[in-house]
Amino acid sequence: MDRFEGMKVFCTVVEAGGFAAAADRLGISTSAASRHVAQLEAHLNVRLLNRTTRRVSPTDEGYAYFERCTQLLADVEEAEALVAGGAAVPRGRLRITAPGALATLRLAPALAAFSEAYPELSLDLVLSESVVDFIEEGIDVAIRVGRIGSTNLVARRIGQARLIAAAAPDYLARHGNPATPDDLSQHRCLTYAYAASGNIWHFGDAEGQRLEVRVAGRLHANNGVLLAEMAAAGCGVTMAPDFILGPLIADGRLRPVLEPWMPPALPINVVYPTRRHLSAKVRAMSTYLANWFERERAIEARASATGTA
Repeated sequence: MDRFEGMKVFCTVVEAGGFAAAADRLGISTSAASRHVAQLEAHLNVRLLNRTTRRVSPTDEGYAYFERCTQLLADVEEAEALVAGGAAVPRGRLRITAPGALATLRLAPALAAFSEAYPELSLDLVLSESVVDFIEEGIDVAIRVGRIGSTNLVARRIGQARLIAAAAPDYLARHGNPATPDDLSQHRCLTYAYAASGNIWHFGDAEGQRLEVRVAGRLHANNGVLLAEMAAAGCGVTMAPDFILGPLIADGRLRPVLEPWMPPALPINVVYPTRRHLSAKVRAMSTYLANWFERERAIEARASATGTA
């Protein structure tokens, strides 16, 4: 039995979530992928995968083995590249998850350029407003807005997003402009339905103190772009990142409110599981996006300095 090949097939099955998908990635038959893993389990005398008719997932022992194998495979890739006199070339499939609005409104040009720069990589984008499990969904890297709570994840900051509260001019003409966050109790607010704290909005005062305000309204959704459009239609006040509300404000369809009370900007992070070594494809994506956002900030700064923003 080729244990190295068995490890590679096993890791691909875990990442892909099944034998058929893994076999497709590796260019082998499903039966061959199943045979490799079965031989590996027999050699180790332990069950690595839970198999059902609907999905395949690692056992506790399988997950621990997967973590070590991914490190080993990355080491081998780097060692081979070193002997060959060059860096490991990113290739294969890179599975990325990101919020739909961020991906559509902010990341699309960067991802398109990244794809052109690395022709041996294929990108598989999973757009979700909620946090996606890396192992269950076979995710290589996530792009997330806000704080990363898990100690099992590494976050590399690549940019930031400012939160903005805004409403349509005609709505403000009818209902008045809130002067403080507490005034939102007199307004219809549009909130995220998927978040447990979607009706808690965070603000900050001039002294840097954090404020939490409970808001209410009849309209809820799990998509920030939809909420922004509903706000622009005069349905109420919404709060969302600048990459969602900025274009609507520039067009005059929304007007910012409570600007002195906005909280500090949220980080935009590239996130991946804690591992001793990064694969070449994840490292390439992380570095490319960090450089992209840095260039974008420099362009915005020059435009602001010359008054052309």
